[in-house]
Amino acid sequence: MSNADIYHEMIVDYSRNPINYGEIENHDVTFHDSNPLCGDSIDIDMKIDDQKVTDIKFHGKGCAICMACSSVLTEITKGKSLEDVRKIEKNDILSELGLEHLQAVRIKCALLSLKVLKSALYTYIAKNMSDLEGMDKLKDEAASLY
Repeated sequence: MSNADIYHEMIVDYSRNPINYGEIENHDVTFHDSNPLCGDSIDIDMKIDDQKVTDIKFHGKGCAICMACSSVLTEITKGKSLEDVRKIEKNDILSELGLEHLQAVRIKCALLSLKVLKSALYTYIAKNMSDLEGMDKLKDEAASLY
């Protein structure tokens, strides 16, 4: 079995049996976004304690790539500090599933969950931030993501 076959099997398995799929009832932050071109729609809920993601779940609908990447992303994120979550990049997800050379049309499917995660993270940080200078830096960081 080739690497491509293994990655294909992983994507199919994650899409049929997503990990961390569901909702967190008493979440600290939630965020939603969608890709109207393909119909993917994802919500991410996070529970945060002591500046660490203690629980994370996603729900929604999406293609196999979107669902697989959402599963992988939530696994990567769970248990990490907010600072470490800020450092997660697209290749951290894509490389887990052998999608580094994904076509431009499908990249939005693969990265929707990362976009939702980062939006949720920045929303949470901004809500709990009191200094305006830090807020401006956070806005600049968030704006440079996409």
